[in-house]
Amino acid sequence: MGAVAIEERVQTRRLNTRVMRNGVASALRISSQVFVATRQSNVLVSLLLVVILLASAIGVVVSAHKNRALFNGLSQLHEERDDFQREWSQLLLEQSALSALGRVESLASTHFDMVVPGRQDIVLVPLTVPAKRYY
Repeated sequence: MGAVAIEERVQTRRLNTRVMRNGVASALRISSQVFVATRQSNVLVSLLLVVILLASAIGVVVSAHKNRALFNGLSQLHEERDDFQREWSQLLLEQSALSALGRVESLASTHFDMVVPGRQDIVLVPLTVPAKRYY
């Protein structure tokens, strides 16, 4: 069995309107001081440099993300290339096995009833040169 802890009840404090007004007034004072400070040239230059710094930081993050995505794609393409290379070498082995001279000869004799012709069956046909045609 688990232990059960009983905690005391927490009383929520109601906000006092005077405290709220003081908080809003201090926030307005601070914001007006910030706006007055931005009118000074050195503060404007600093703010501009901060904006440029943030933009370049975001650019670095985006660039690193794209770099990682492209590298992952490249590694997948390398794996696919290796698979295709392996399959190509297996197909070349299979082609060389299927096109072996002894296998072709045995298939020709068993399936197509072909035989190697004897000397008496060979007929030499003389080569004739076609006559030239003049147009």
